[in-house]
Amino acid sequence: MKKIAIAAAVAGAALFASSGTLAQSRDQIRIVGSSTVFPFSTAVAEEFGRSSNFKTPIVESTGSGGGLKLFCSGIGTNHPDITNASRRIKKSEVELCAQNGVTNIVEVKIGFDGIVIASDKSAPDMSLTLRDLYLALAAKIPAPGTEGGLGNMIANPNRTWADVNPELPNRPIVVLGPPPTSGTRDAFNELAIEGGCETFSGMKALKKTDSGSYKALCRGIREDSAFVEAGENDNLIVQKLQANHEAVGIFGFSFLDQNADALKAFPVAAEGDEPQAPTFEAISDGAYPISRSLFFYVKKAHVDVVPGIREFLAEFTNDQAWGDFGYLADRGLIPLSEEERAKYRAEAKALTNLSLD
Repeated sequence: MKKIAIAAAVAGAALFASSGTLAQSRDQIRIVGSSTVFPFSTAVAEEFGRSSNFKTPIVESTGSGGGLKLFCSGIGTNHPDITNASRRIKKSEVELCAQNGVTNIVEVKIGFDGIVIASDKSAPDMSLTLRDLYLALAAKIPAPGTEGGLGNMIANPNRTWADVNPELPNRPIVVLGPPPTSGTRDAFNELAIEGGCETFSGMKALKKTDSGSYKALCRGIREDSAFVEAGENDNLIVQKLQANHEAVGIFGFSFLDQNADALKAFPVAAEGDEPQAPTFEAISDGAYPISRSLFFYVKKAHVDVVPGIREFLAEFTNDQAWGDFGYLADRGLIPLSEEERAKYRAEAKALTNLSLD
C-alpha cells in the first residue's frame, strides 16, 4: 500500500509538472464555488486551520456554475482543488473537465438546503404555491383560459402579486434573485418554476412530445424589472430587502436562519399540498417543496500534491462538523441521515471516483 501511495503522489506531481506549474508553488488548499455552500466551507476551513498543522484554505464565492468552470479548466496549482456546488454537477461539466484533463473527481454530498422566498418583516404575509411563483416569474406563461402548450404561450403580463392570484397582496412583483451562474438559480428554476409550470396540463403534454421546448418554457425567467439579478452574494440580497420593503428575495435557508431577526419567509405549497414554511424539519424530510442537496467536488490529481486535502475531507465529514449536532448545523446546514453521512465519509476517505449513473 505504501508503494501505491508513493506512486500516486508521483503521478500527481507529474500531472502538475506537465501543466507547467511547479507542485511546490502552492501549499494552501484553494476552494471556489457556491455562495450557499460558502459559509459552511468557510467554517470548516477556519476550524481546519485552527486545529491542524496546515494553512487555512482559501475559499472564494464564485457561484456553482462559475466554480465548476474554474474547477474544470485544468490540472495544476493555477487551478482550484475543490469546488462547492448547490446542485449536482452536470454531465456537460464532467465532459468539460475531461476535455481539460480533469478525469478523476470525488463527489461529496454534505447536506440539504431550502431555497426560501423571503422579505423584510414589515412586508405583508403571503402564502405561495409553485404555480404562483411560475406565473409571477416565468418569461412566458399560458394564455388566459388555456392550459399552455406551444401555441398558447404569451409573454408574462403580470405586474402585481394580485395579478397572479387574487388572494395575494396587490403589490408589485419585485423579486431579487441570483444570476444564471448560481446553483441556487438552477435549483429554483427546476424545483419552483418548472414545478409550477407542470401544473398546467398542456405543459405536461409538451414535456412528453418536445422536452427541449418544455425546458425552455418551464425554466425561463422573465428579464424585465419584476426579476432583478442581485449577484452571487446572498448577504447583499438580505441587505437590499431591508432597504426595499416591497421586494422579495430568493436565497438559501442558512441566510434566513442567520437573519431571522430582520426577515421572514413565506410558506410554499406544491400542487395539492398544504403550504410549508422552510423550517429545519420541513427541509430535512422533504415536506418543503423547494429543497435541494449541497455538494463539493475534489480534484483527485491534486490530492497528496497540495498539502492537507485528505485531512480537510476528514474534517468536513466528521460528525463534529456535519453531524446532527455539529457546528455546521448551527450555521443552518440541514444534515444528511447517518446512513448517507457514512456513505459519503467512506467515499471521501477512499477518494471514490464520481459516477453519474
